[in-house]
Amino acid sequence: MRKEKVIQFGEGGFLRGFVDWMLQIANEKTDFDGSVVVVQPIENGLCDVLTQQGCTYTHLCRGAEGIDQRKIDVISRCVKPYDDFESYLSLAENKDFRFIVSNTTEAGICVNENDKITDTPASSFPGKLTQLLLKRYELNLGGFVFLPCELIENNGKELKKCILKYCDLWGLDDGFKAWVENENIFTSTLVDRINTGYPRDEKIDLGYEDKMLNTSEYFHLWVIEGYNDLFSELPLDKCNLNVVLTDKLSDYRTIKVRILNGAHTSMIPYALLQGVEAVGDCLKDKIMSAHLKSCLGEIVDSLDMDREEALNYASSVMQRFSNPYIRHMCQSIALNSVSKFKVRVLPSILQYKEKYGKYPQALMLAFAKLIEFYKKGTPNDGEEIMKKMKELSVAQILSDASLWGQDLSSLTPYVEELYANS
Repeated sequence: MRKEKVIQFGEGGFLRGFVDWMLQIANEKTDFDGSVVVVQPIENGLCDVLTQQGCTYTHLCRGAEGIDQRKIDVISRCVKPYDDFESYLSLAENKDFRFIVSNTTEAGICVNENDKITDTPASSFPGKLTQLLLKRYELNLGGFVFLPCELIENNGKELKKCILKYCDLWGLDDGFKAWVENENIFTSTLVDRINTGYPRDEKIDLGYEDKMLNTSEYFHLWVIEGYNDLFSELPLDKCNLNVVLTDKLSDYRTIKVRILNGAHTSMIPYALLQGVEAVGDCLKDKIMSAHLKSCLGEIVDSLDMDREEALNYASSVMQRFSNPYIRHMCQSIALNSVSKFKVRVLPSILQYKEKYGKYPQALMLAFAKLIEFYKKGTPNDGEEIMKKMKELSVAQILSDASLWGQDLSSLTPYVEELYANS
């Protein structure tokens, strides 16, 4: 019987198709021999369904590579703090637990100042963690390695800040605070995988019923900062998995945001103006495919990092975008495109200009198409942003620092020409 080594906050499709999928492979290919206890972090969730089928489910990786079907049985049981708080706190008693993973959404790592230590449980994820850690401390047991998967920058550091804030909010003693600081390891991580969850609009014959069937693409990347000895305890490096330990997580975040997210944002407004509905369809459209390739090339050229690594990632993005099993609708990606362009694409434009003394043609066309989309297309954004983009001239839009964080008047003649000719 495997030892319970991992506490997992969240039972949704992403963690089951990312972390649990990896741990399953680690059990199959190494001597890790560990299992996961899932904690349902909110009152209503999927743990009852998962428990009803013995905490096992099927995961399908699907793409141009084919289909990989794998039974996942790494989860040993589920715990529901809102139903049985004592069972939740009793997790602190098991000295074999070493790792805590989580995916409580971007809004999950926060402090609710109305939480009390006597709540059963505290409402927030960090509040629940503080209650568990306090019990662990009182039992004089060792701390944990935290591997949060929430999509916020420096997620481990932010989680630690929240726990320490609860220490102050609840008046917990300095000894406990020191234990949190010194006996626990809060890594920051970056996760990357398109997980498509339960295939509700498909008929997939497994030969048996599986209400927790989960699906994803093949591509996966887990970058972990701050724990160089991880592989000595969790041998993911022996499983041919794309897990990276680094002291420069920001470089990987830059690659993902600038290449993957930047490719989306530089393409989507143009695609919608062309009447293209889904990302996969863009790869089949000659105009959009050529535009995407040009944008990716300019993004890679703008980056100050390992070129081969950036090119490999850009190549994987093209393959992922063309996955026949994933229909990613352009209109849904178009939400808040102005703020997305500011973060994801504008830095590539400005860095390219700084490096080469000229503006990148494809990305500048993307900028012109963004403006045209807000004027003539179907944007979905804040009311004030929509009004400005609709009513102001191109020159006024570019000079408005509230939109871009800076005055972009120097781009005006180039964008105006592309806008006029589009």
